[in-house]
Amino acid sequence: MYNGVIRALQRLGLADVNGETEVPLFVLNVTYPVLRDQMLDFCEGKEAVLVVEEGQPEFIEQHLSSMLYRAGARVALHGKDILPMAGEYTGQVLMDGLESFLRGAAPDLLPDLVRAPNRPDLPAIPDLSETVPVRPPGFCTGCPERPIFAAMKLVQEELGEHQVAADIGCHLFGSLPPFNIGGATMGYGLGPASNAAFDGGGEKRPISVLGDGGFWHNGLSSSIGNMVFNKSDGVVMVVDNYYSAATGGQDIMSSRASNDTKATNNPISKALKGVGVEWVRQIDNTYDVGKMREVLREALTTDFKGPKVIVASSECMLNRQRREKPLAAKAIREGRRVEKPRFGVDEDICTGDHACIRLSGCPSLSLKRLDDPLRDDPVASIDQTCVGCGNCGEVADAAILCPSFYRADVVHNPGPWERRVAALRARVIGWLQARRARNRLEFEPMQGVAAE
Repeated sequence: MYNGVIRALQRLGLADVNGETEVPLFVLNVTYPVLRDQMLDFCEGKEAVLVVEEGQPEFIEQHLSSMLYRAGARVALHGKDILPMAGEYTGQVLMDGLESFLRGAAPDLLPDLVRAPNRPDLPAIPDLSETVPVRPPGFCTGCPERPIFAAMKLVQEELGEHQVAADIGCHLFGSLPPFNIGGATMGYGLGPASNAAFDGGGEKRPISVLGDGGFWHNGLSSSIGNMVFNKSDGVVMVVDNYYSAATGGQDIMSSRASNDTKATNNPISKALKGVGVEWVRQIDNTYDVGKMREVLREALTTDFKGPKVIVASSECMLNRQRREKPLAAKAIREGRRVEKPRFGVDEDICTGDHACIRLSGCPSLSLKRLDDPLRDDPVASIDQTCVGCGNCGEVADAAILCPSFYRADVVHNPGPWERRVAALRARVIGWLQARRARNRLEFEPMQGVAAE
């Protein structure tokens, strides 16, 4: 919020690039408790004060209003009467609110250009909704959480819909298309706790999703401990991607990295058993959709009574790429051999059903129209953003879709033997393609006749 206010003041000409401003600011790094003496000292000698507080109700504004009233201060307090009651305080919202406040409280502070623009109306912003394709929020390309929800979707197609409680974190994207999994979100680490209301001996066991960050933050005590104490029969999917990935990849207790100042490498499965969970399953490769589906099906159908927890572990692909890409680029520059997997779709085999896209939703999976006049439907296609995680092929195999996905390993700086083998393969493939072309019937347009 502070950065947004400073940026708005910069746009109004009241702050420099270093954040220095003539407008007095009182920044609350901790919003509770609000210290009475500090607040009153800041308001002393001022005619008007604006409280920039996103969300509702306006707790801080009400608290400050009570303080000023009891102190007998005659300060005009503004907040939600100028800024919106609800919604996000974007840069434009803050700039409009600050300008409106300063026009009434301290117009002399505003530059002349702001007080009297004297310029023609700016051109209307064009509507790009029909030109720029919509990009809905979703998992990153190669995210290890995507196959988890693909497996859950396959299991629900087999066993029927279940009550699924989501949680705060990247895995919350599973509640959006194409997965649409997650009916409620209560708080960070509280997914299993919120599912306690549905854990009353119904026909189907409730499922809850919990991230590793939420697990250590609040989930181990409030959610898992609650399930053990109340002898829950529900299922928990703990998404372990080695970091607190949604907030930038900070280390947590179960991170695999060595940290000189933090205690990492504490397995989640060990903590679960320590608080009394007996049924624990550890999966170290979430991209194995078939195994994910089998373990989840076991958890939902087993005769075991008590909490059942699946720990699905694979490293956050975004953090992995940030670490590995510079190393690979350096190795290529130095002439060392580097092998990178890439996946593609065989256009001749793809049926154009697009079930792979509906079950995966990977951003690198798109559609491609063919030049073949006998095939009207576009086929699936993988673009250059593919990171080689293999989720598309795993989903197609687990769901028994068309076997159109293939893997190609791109070799940088190959050795002499690999070069000779590649040249031989190219000659053989070229000869086969030429032979097929000789036996293919082709029609060429006649001279003077327009071909459509």
